Amino acid sequence: MKFAIVGGTGAFGRALAQRLRHLDEEVVLGSRDRERAEQLALVLGTGFGTNEEVVQGADYVILAVQSSAAVTTARELAEAIGETPVLCVASDLHFGANGVTPGRSEGSIAEDVAAALRGPVASGYQALAAAHLARRDLLDEDVLVCGDDPDAKQVALDLGARFVSGRAIDVGPLANARALEAMTAVILHVNKSYKIVAGLRLTGFRD
Repeated sequence: MKFAIVGGTGAFGRALAQRLRHLDEEVVLGSRDRERAEQLALVLGTGFGTNEEVVQGADYVILAVQSSAAVTTARELAEAIGETPVLCVASDLHFGANGVTPGRSEGSIAEDVAAALRGPVASGYQALAAAHLARRDLLDEDVLVCGDDPDAKQVALDLGARFVSGRAIDVGPLANARALEAMTAVILHVNKSYKIVAGLRLTGFRD
């Protein structure tokens, strides 16, 4: 399967590309700046191009641009993406004097992305830290994914299961992206307060 990472030169996109290369997956890095994508691709051993170029011919698109640009980017790339499944990893957050809080009282970035595209959209990976994702070892946490389309969601679950020592968990329809995005604010607050890189793990499962 060929994975296109839109925003592949950003912190999360770059870390995800490194992880996918460790897993011997085919990856193409996208960026608004084609030269920047090429420079990073030479280091990681991936394909590269502009965001519009890499989504064409990809089997699965991961939207890893800055959260503030996710919906706009989805609209700009809608024709090029077509009906290709997309995973949105963005979280709408507000950084204020009292810390990090959810950026919305209703809806989610993932739902807005889905409204801009013809193909199916899943949401997930929000709790995964870029600094840990880029390493080869398994992350000590679960990975959570939601979405309305079973196939698009399953690709993200299957891939995420290879990142963690915990489980890849289907947490329901795309509307639950609201909770996943909001939970990122909690994780970032914990990280700052306790000087750690926290992850999520759900209890109660039986092997």
